[in-house]
Amino acid sequence: MRHKGDIFQNSAKANAVPLVMFIDMNCYFASCEQQRHPELRGKPVGVLTYDSPNAAVIAASTEAKKFGIKSGMRLGDCRQLCPELITTTTNPPWYRQIHVDVMAILRSYCDDVIPKSIDEAVLNFNSYSLVYNDLSAIAKKIKADIAAKYDYLKCSIGIAPNSFLAKVGTGLQKRDGLVVITPDNIDSYLATMKLTDLPGIATNNERRLHMIGIRNPLEMRHSSPALLRKAFGGVVGDYWHRRLNFAEVDMYSRAENRTMSATRTLSRQQSQNRQVLDSMLISLCTRLEQRMVKSGLFCKEVSFSIRYRDGGSWDTAVKLADPLQDAMEMINYIKERITDYERSHSLQALFNERVTNLTVVITSFMNGSVMQYSLFDNRMKKDTVRKVMYEIKEVYEQNNIVRKGCELIIPGVMKDAIGFGSVKDMIVKLDGEIKNRHLLEEDKPGVRRMATLKKKPVEEHKEPDYNDIPQNEEWEGVSLAQTLQHARK
Repeated sequence: MRHKGDIFQNSAKANAVPLVMFIDMNCYFASCEQQRHPELRGKPVGVLTYDSPNAAVIAASTEAKKFGIKSGMRLGDCRQLCPELITTTTNPPWYRQIHVDVMAILRSYCDDVIPKSIDEAVLNFNSYSLVYNDLSAIAKKIKADIAAKYDYLKCSIGIAPNSFLAKVGTGLQKRDGLVVITPDNIDSYLATMKLTDLPGIATNNERRLHMIGIRNPLEMRHSSPALLRKAFGGVVGDYWHRRLNFAEVDMYSRAENRTMSATRTLSRQQSQNRQVLDSMLISLCTRLEQRMVKSGLFCKEVSFSIRYRDGGSWDTAVKLADPLQDAMEMINYIKERITDYERSHSLQALFNERVTNLTVVITSFMNGSVMQYSLFDNRMKKDTVRKVMYEIKEVYEQNNIVRKGCELIIPGVMKDAIGFGSVKDMIVKLDGEIKNRHLLEEDKPGVRRMATLKKKPVEEHKEPDYNDIPQNEEWEGVSLAQTLQHARK
């Protein structure tokens, strides 16, 4: 179903003119840390979610990649490749702020900008063909504008007749590349690539293509749609033929989320403590509640999965008769399923020391404006109170108070998380206002000090001095127990 604000600009008609630009920020999280901390520049840096010997590196700097370090590698393996590796933990608000600033720069050249992830965006210049004569020159200006704002950040830019080939162009020159793909040079580029170099072609797809005689992207481009349908099992083959022959099939963005998810990977120390696992579930569901309230949505399906260190997993899905928005209701449904499964299979607790990942996914959304309530329940009042509660927390900068309460079990466990995926929650409105501005708030160590009962004046954004943050910040005026009690109410 399409919603107001959806962007669909696909076309089966081939376009030979390179009027689509794809921006890919290089080594994004690591470069953001090197931008923030100049002493890290020019050095091998690995970004971790948690400071733990068993942590995985979620992003590596250009210097670290030269040693063979890749995203997802365990820290111990990285140390073997590069003993001098410097590690730092994530700072999600900082990455989001840079994303917002980069999107503002892009929109100064083109109104038609679609963020694809926190470090990627596509610009459609088809309506600007009479405005700009040379998109390569515009790309260089964009690079200069980003460098003027953040001098250490680099980006690779691809320009092509469609967004897919423009994205392919960003991978041909790393770092700080600029590639223009046209009908005249596309075959020369594709001939030097492997099938898995194409975005979206993984090992399984490569094997299918090999089975029908396609060995590289050049052969794939010149294969018939019928042969590609055979390889991909249907209409997906048509899409691949169009992508490689200048038609547009990827220029879309949905205004509404189809799914929302919250996930955390746990260290061995964290999974040893059952309270931490319970608190993690509370944190994940509370984060999804917050996102739904901010978006005015209710969900009708909740899925939950546990992943274990031995590669095993456990999943469940709950389809709801009545749409919900409340975190505690989600938690109760999930715990019900866990208890039923443990009892029926005579198993030990599913929450145990082997847990490595917890994920909650919600889907089948309904807009709150069309919600129908029963005459005999009090859901309407509860939903209204919940919305008002989040508005109050927004005023007094207490958006993360429940997560912070959970964190007291083991400090640092419930850190804010950041991913490369969807950035719908960071939409910048036409008036320049940022939807969900609370995502830019700093996640400072310790427990946030309670605000006085008056709205703070809006201050100009400036970089905080992390050397000044007290490490043992105390609550003033209101006890933690009282605060959490009011939050639950």
